[in-house]
Amino acid sequence: MHAIRNIDLDLDAGDLFGFIGPNGAGKTTTMRIIATLLNPTSGEAYVCGNSIYTNPKEIRRLVGYMPDFFGVYDDMKVIEYLEFFAAAYRITGEARRKRCNEMLEIVDLDFKRDAFANTLSRGQTQRLGLARVLLHDPQVLLLDEPLSGLDPRARIEMRELLRRLGQTGKTIVVSSHILPELSDVCNKFGIIDRGVMTVNSTVADIMKQIRKQVILNIMVDKDAAAAARLLEQHDDVGKVEMVDEQIIVTLVEGVEDYSHLAGVLVEAGFGLTLLSEEAVDLEKAFMMLTKGTGTNF
Repeated sequence: MHAIRNIDLDLDAGDLFGFIGPNGAGKTTTMRIIATLLNPTSGEAYVCGNSIYTNPKEIRRLVGYMPDFFGVYDDMKVIEYLEFFAAAYRITGEARRKRCNEMLEIVDLDFKRDAFANTLSRGQTQRLGLARVLLHDPQVLLLDEPLSGLDPRARIEMRELLRRLGQTGKTIVVSSHILPELSDVCNKFGIIDRGVMTVNSTVADIMKQIRKQVILNIMVDKDAAAAARLLEQHDDVGKVEMVDEQIIVTLVEGVEDYSHLAGVLVEAGFGLTLLSEEAVDLEKAFMMLTKGTGTNF
């Protein structure tokens, strides 16, 4: 029985990788191996060129790992909690106080610096945990379901925080069992189910695999039916449908450039009020890619 097997993952500096899978799929196991908290029975992993077998201490210096659930000390204030861990990272004196205050500002928790840690909400506790793993300025962040259990507002705030961190050049692996939580944050995604990585790609590549044909939504200022008939005659157009006054155009497979269609309409005397490419629902895309694998969201 394997917790995970045949995981092949290669991330670059600045990548924000969404690690998706149901509970028990192997996300946490993978993260613990990368963080050198769990030894694999076989295989190899490198973090910034360092092997988990030969240089685990250096990896721990480079990695910030935030588990799904972690405890806080009941009798510690927020600032004391951070200073305690900063001391563990051997950050001393004025540098420690400055670093802790900076982290509170980054996670928007400076207004709670003197509150006791056990009085924080779930969302505030998650942000405190993120501040803690950022103290030693790690190059790699492993965040295990940081959005789990948060209310809608806290989820939005945490996603925005992840975006800001992604802009700093850090490599971030963030796991979730709910795909839409990460669909607008990450540049790469992987799906793991029953210990096997079933999808590992960029968002752009996933869209290319799913969407074989570009679909356009078009509206004109007059006689939409006549505009639709005109578009039907174009070689790049595969199908044209009308939904009320909106023209739905499906391009021929392989055609991605549709800029000339605007000129066709304008030259024929139509004024364009809408020309947009229909977005592909990322959740539906993943469901199609994992059809038959047993993945269940």
